[in-house]
Amino acid sequence: MHLRRETEYALRALIFLAQRPKGSICSAPEIAEALGIPGGFLSKIFQRLSGHGLVRSHRGRQRGYSLTRPGAKISVREILESIEGMDLFERCVFWEERCGDRDPCLLHRDWSQIKPRLLARLERKTLADLARGN
Repeated sequence: MHLRRETEYALRALIFLAQRPKGSICSAPEIAEALGIPGGFLSKIFQRLSGHGLVRSHRGRQRGYSLTRPGAKISVREILESIEGMDLFERCVFWEERCGDRDPCLLHRDWSQIKPRLLARLERKTLADLARGN
């Protein structure tokens, strides 16, 4: 399974927010500078995260972003799916587009047995865990 750079940046930005005091609002330029992420790219990532209910966009005098809920209530699976798409775990991890339930690859059955454990692990792993370095 190949995750895009956008997903890495989303994880890093969310960890940045999770490590701030509760209720903190941070601007996209502030986060981009702190993490060395292109600002325009980060703004697009935040739009997607906002659309999935992971961050709240603040307008007006104090512009920026904050988490919509505590990091302990945001799963890594939710973050990955918000950026990569809801079908992320339906894709084959061995071949890109050549495999599916209707047209399985030679390793499809193995992936089908591993996938539930991976999903459960990513559901248990939270943003707070990542922010603590676990």
